[in-house]
Amino acid sequence: MASFHTIKWIEPGLVSMIDQRKLPHQIVYNEYKDPTAVAGAIKDMVIRGAPAIGAAAAFGLALVPVHDTSGKVETVLVDLQGASETLRQARPTAVNLSWAIDRILARVEEGDFKSVADLQEVILAEAQKIAQEDVEINFSLGNHAQSLIPDGAVIFHHCNTGSLAAVDYGTALGAIRIAHEMGKEIFVYVDETRPRLQGARLTAWELKQYGIPFKVVADSTSGFYMQTQKVDLCIVGTDRVAANGDVANKIGTYNLAVVAHENGIPFYVAVPKSTIDLSTPTGDQIKIEERPPEEVTHVGTWQITPDDTPVGNPAFDITPAKYITAFITEDGIVYPPFKEKLEKLFQ
Repeated sequence: MASFHTIKWIEPGLVSMIDQRKLPHQIVYNEYKDPTAVAGAIKDMVIRGAPAIGAAAAFGLALVPVHDTSGKVETVLVDLQGASETLRQARPTAVNLSWAIDRILARVEEGDFKSVADLQEVILAEAQKIAQEDVEINFSLGNHAQSLIPDGAVIFHHCNTGSLAAVDYGTALGAIRIAHEMGKEIFVYVDETRPRLQGARLTAWELKQYGIPFKVVADSTSGFYMQTQKVDLCIVGTDRVAANGDVANKIGTYNLAVVAHENGIPFYVAVPKSTIDLSTPTGDQIKIEERPPEEVTHVGTWQITPDDTPVGNPAFDITPAKYITAFITEDGIVYPPFKEKLEKLFQ
């Protein structure tokens, strides 16, 4: 387990999260006691990464019955619906957010609750189950990835997909961490990942914790390194996979995939099955979140553009399935044709 926690439940009714906006300079844990505040933490990127956002949403709903003052099951059920809508709107692209909310609400639908305490027990147990399953799923995923990561591998990674993006281990970076724990000599090129610099701030911080050799590089340098240095593979995570294998991930993923394809380098996407959205036919139907312009116009509090500069700031891009070599899931590795193979995962 990581020596830090990304998110956990604290009795008698608080959700604790490491504030990722303050890393790598400060390790600060924030505590939340209502779902609106949890939604704000998701929107403001106190917590980020598809699996971690799912766990946050589940724990956010668990707060509703804990802090209820009415003592009425009917009131709590209404409040749960309101909280679920607030949480859904926090970051719409990541499918794990809605997946976790729907799972909690489905569990509530199954029950016939005599008291708020009964409701509280069931929701919290399901939220804890979602969090624990995330650890187990990502560990399984990371082990399946080892057949694709040779000893001595040089790897390109984009954004942050490690323990900070999950409950523990993470997806793509979790696979890299497991390779290191197995004794493989690996090296990681870390895309800085503009504009919020999740690679430079968060992935670099995690790799230092684990003692994994790495080098932070500008996003635009991937082609240079693939042309001039030994690069064995790229591995990234994702916030949503469409039924045809198109991938929505942190902005810049598409660029990296195209450059990898041009240089004949395998491009792998590490993804838990909960992030695969068979109800979305292609990437064209995935809503792309537009982030505030200040993320581009400023580095920290320092403005780097002229006043009133027009800005485009999409948080994600769509990588077409044709650029993806394989998906790495907790049930194994999925190769093309993706539409048929992804469907088969759920049969």
